[in-house]
Amino acid sequence: MKKVLVTGGLGYIGSHTVVKLIENGYETVIIDNLCNSKLNVLSNIEKITGVKPTFFKGDIRDKIFLMSIIRDYHITDVIHFAALKSVSDSLNKPLEYYDNNVNGTISLLTSMKELGVKNIIFSSSCTVYGEPKAYKSISELAPTQTPKTPYGVTKLMCEKILEDANNINSVALRYFNPIGNHKSGLIYENPNGVPENLIPYVIGVIEGEYEHLRVWGDDYNTPDGSAIRDYIDVNDLADAHVKALTIVNNQKHDVINVGTGNGYSVLDIIKAFQKEGADVPYKIYPRRDGDIEQIYANIDKAKNVMGWEPKKNITDSVKSILNKIN
Repeated sequence: MKKVLVTGGLGYIGSHTVVKLIENGYETVIIDNLCNSKLNVLSNIEKITGVKPTFFKGDIRDKIFLMSIIRDYHITDVIHFAALKSVSDSLNKPLEYYDNNVNGTISLLTSMKELGVKNIIFSSSCTVYGEPKAYKSISELAPTQTPKTPYGVTKLMCEKILEDANNINSVALRYFNPIGNHKSGLIYENPNGVPENLIPYVIGVIEGEYEHLRVWGDDYNTPDGSAIRDYIDVNDLADAHVKALTIVNNQKHDVINVGTGNGYSVLDIIKAFQKEGADVPYKIYPRRDGDIEQIYANIDKAKNVMGWEPKKNITDSVKSILNKIN
């Protein structure tokens, strides 16, 4: 049986993936420095699964710390989430992003190589496609472009490092926009500080923490003027990582989109919440630097190579979020 190290395993996507791994019989070890996650997530994972994963607080750039865990727990595979992830924050702190995301990945890969661990699933992003030249579903065959933000550049750089790494099998999952909660309501997107992503901000508005939602731009070339994204339920996204573990042994390096194949605008998402009875007042603000007009996934490769496809839709995700609030 595989023994899986999950870096950043107490974060939003990481915690949902840990639950899926445990439910599928994998032994898991978590490393997280808690810079954008909370320790109580560990006990909530235990409440959901009946299993308390082994957890270490620490930074993967600390190779002595990292290698001791890989060695002592006989790790066979790694799922690598640990990264700074704010698009706008990366514009203000580029060096922090390069140091954390790129150097962290290099530390992880060199530690794996020294200890003979060959398999890694990498948390990548659709930002590596940049601004698509034509607005249609984008496949893995589309050329990557220099992303608009340091965050996106770090993801592209890490993909290239994985591609060049000798004796490492890797699958980079290019996420689109995660949404939703675990059905228990115990794990959910809960960033530290003022949220950058759409859904935590929507939740803050519904709960009265913020007066209104900021919609960044209504002058895009889209049907309603707001930006379009592909919103993938986090439970489906977590399942994709479990599927990727079953194929990584056969992949020197591969990239796979994980989305739904459907695009929804920011205003569409607001309407989806309103349809379920939630009041989401909003105001239009100027576009943010680094935001892409519209992008959504072609997921044929995920279906064909991993046997994966999403099971949940926007309504399912919205209901799971509102169930947590209510």
